[in-house]
Amino acid sequence: MKNKITTEDLINKLPADIAQQLRKEVKEEVEKIKWGGKRPNAGRKAQTGTVLKLCVKVSEKEKEFLKYARSHNVDYDKIMQG
Repeated sequence: MKNKITTEDLINKLPADIAQQLRKEVKEEVEKIKWGGKRPNAGRKAQTGTVLKLCVKVSEKEKEFLKYARSHNVDYDKIMQG
């Protein structure tokens, strides 16, 4: 099997000041693309600390049934048993 040449091997062959500058540029580039690519605002959005609102899409009839079932303590497990 052939020996593989890594990027670090190539950088080590360069003069020290150029190698250091190249490592710095690579590190900056990696940090820039770490979360979602090079496009502006492409990464994860910052968390604002607000809790997400739960949204359930049901019809009016279903809302009435849920309200009735909650107020009368309907046991869903017992109903689903048949």
